[in-house]
Amino acid sequence: MSDTKTQTPYDAIADVPSFTLTSSDAEDGKEFATPHRSGIFGAGGSDTSPQLSWSGFPAETKSFVVTMYDPSAPTASGFWHWAVADIPTSVTSLESGAGASDASLPAGAWQLRNDGGITGYLGAAPPAGHGRHHYYIAVHAVDVETIGIEHDSTPAFLMFNLSGHTLARAVITPWYEAS
Repeated sequence: MSDTKTQTPYDAIADVPSFTLTSSDAEDGKEFATPHRSGIFGAGGSDTSPQLSWSGFPAETKSFVVTMYDPSAPTASGFWHWAVADIPTSVTSLESGAGASDASLPAGAWQLRNDGGITGYLGAAPPAGHGRHHYYIAVHAVDVETIGIEHDSTPAFLMFNLSGHTLARAVITPWYEAS
């Protein structure tokens, strides 16, 4: 996504400037490729997190957080598919598959348990016939080296703590619809 600001669910947490996020696996506004859909929840994929690269973030950034959120899930709170906290500023990309539960993340970075109860990435899996779901993949530039929450915290609690620490955010939004 370019530096142009578009409305996302994350804006309710903190309305901040944007920077650039790209992926060789997922395109903003395009259908999610099969590997990035869920195998665990029957969407025919392999729960492989997409490759991500980012640039143009504020110089005062001290760490990054990566999240993927589906606000259209049939719950009262949407569905958190992925959250990685405390990514050092020396890291400006994650390879495809970095969200595997046994993946080797950069030193200090760690994954939270998603709303499916899995620590790591859970691919797109909207209910059949529920319509098109948009998956907001974000990199949050943060003003602290560590967000300072417990490793058993939820992604919602992570976002609550990011509300006062987010300097800028980059978002791409692929979609998927199960027939």
